[in-house]
Amino acid sequence: QVQLVESGGGLVQAGGSLRLSCAASGRILGIDDMGWYRQAPGKQRELVAVITNSDTTNYADSVKGRFTISRDNAKNTVYLQMNSLKPEDTAVYYCNAKVTYLDGSYLSRNENYWGQGTQVTVSS
Repeated sequence: QVQLVESGGGLVQAGGSLRLSCAASGRILGIDDMGWYRQAPGKQRELVAVITNSDTTNYADSVKGRFTISRDNAKNTVYLQMNSLKPEDTAVYYCNAKVTYLDGSYLSRNENYWGQGTQVTVSS
């Protein structure tokens, strides 16, 4: 009923920058928190940053001062600007959103959705 599509990953040298985007589509009535998570090989998925629908943000300590999360509610899109990238930032990045939408019976539902993931690789 709802899809989250990410873009913007890639390969970058240490110290470089990337901007990730995640657009939600479907019969969306509203989106609560939107966030970015990442999972490195052999590690658990971890929170990177989250933004509420009133633009309150929260960051993992490891990315504070380097990453910035933002959202465009008119476009149902969340962004992650990543600066001063480090090799330890290498991971698959996933966006997440709590979405209120109309189902096939035009009933309102609120569910948590994940994007398909986008690879970020930072070389040393």
